[in-house]
Amino acid sequence: MASEMIIDHREKANALLKADADKILKLIKVQMDNLTMPQCPLYEEVLDTQMFGLSREIDFAVRLGLIEDRVGKAILDELERELSALHEASQKK
Repeated sequence: MASEMIIDHREKANALLKADADKILKLIKVQMDNLTMPQCPLYEEVLDTQMFGLSREIDFAVRLGLIEDRVGKAILDELERELSALHEASQKK
């Protein structure tokens, strides 16, 4: 019973972290789709704040043993790649 509960908590933690990462990814995609607009410092600040918050969530989940460190790094790495693509695209405009 206890091992089922641990697995359930791990699955929930993973799902919540991925959902939060998806929200950030949607913010990035919206900005990518609207590159005709000048870069918005407020928008960048929101993305930075969201990324920082997600990194803290991931760190907490890793420390609790709910996800592996490599899984958390993979989530952040994917978002960092998307952010880099956004910055590169905005520099070309």
